[in-house]
Amino acid sequence: MNYRTFGRTGWQVSEIGFGAWAIGADWGYVDEDDAMATLHRALDLGVNFFDTADVYGDGLSERRIARLRRERSEPFYVVTKAGRRLNPHVADGYNAENLNRFVDRSLKNLETDSLDLVQLHCPPTEVYYRPEVFQALDDMVRAGKIKHYGVSVEKVEEALKAIEFPGVESVQIIFNMFRLRPAELFFREAKRRNVAILARVPLASGLLTGKMTRSTTFTADDHRNYNRHGDAFDVGETFSGVDYETGLVAVEELRSLTPPNATMAQLALRWILMFDAVSTVIPGAKNIRQIEDNAAAADLPPLTDAQMAKVQAVYDRYIREQVHQRW
Repeated sequence: MNYRTFGRTGWQVSEIGFGAWAIGADWGYVDEDDAMATLHRALDLGVNFFDTADVYGDGLSERRIARLRRERSEPFYVVTKAGRRLNPHVADGYNAENLNRFVDRSLKNLETDSLDLVQLHCPPTEVYYRPEVFQALDDMVRAGKIKHYGVSVEKVEEALKAIEFPGVESVQIIFNMFRLRPAELFFREAKRRNVAILARVPLASGLLTGKMTRSTTFTADDHRNYNRHGDAFDVGETFSGVDYETGLVAVEELRSLTPPNATMAQLALRWILMFDAVSTVIPGAKNIRQIEDNAAAADLPPLTDAQMAKVQAVYDRYIREQVHQRW
């Protein structure tokens, strides 16, 4: 495993992190034994960065990571999120009282006195224009409840606005072969301010694994079934907002770029690591095989200029019109 500096925190984090949404909810059932075996294997492979949220399984993901801490002695970083417990999920809900309540719950779930890093969980755009929200987070840092804070965003506009606040030390944003826009301006600005970047949804909800077909089905509790049109949350979270049929066609053109003895998923992860502004990539995993495949992506050789150009060409031909200006 290779490691990168996580912005101004100074943390040395694994290039391949662990996205813990799937071991909490919304990706089909994962039992306790499988979830814990996967988490343990991640640590064995050198993964030291785990991203979760208070709403993943209503805290189940956080509690499983807390159990991992009890069962292992080596240190690792856990970053969580707050805000999506709001119902309705509106900007006015992002106030000091609610944020403190959410953080207190995560402290309990994660069995700790201070959270490594808390991220606002894809709040409405208006929140990024409210200094009092970030003041509340500053107050929690001073109180010792949290060590650092950042944001998880849907849009590049939100990311650029968020990093104007000096306390924002990280931005989590969708970045993959089907979402190229963050690399145009935001990455440069984040590097200039030494803000860490977490690349989320790196495999476009599995599309970029190359394993899906027109006949692939998803269970009722899988967001790839119930959120294809944004019925539950932002449609950009599911297949990166790309029409499923279009995505399958694009994947077929990208498949030829996969190196020998590697998977397409590993190619997709290695492509993200070509961008030095990225601090860590956080693919999900529900079993040992998936985390082993994810971690091995860090060992692939760099992509060539020709490979990078092919990804851009496929994006321009099939994907750009659907997603580029939307997020």
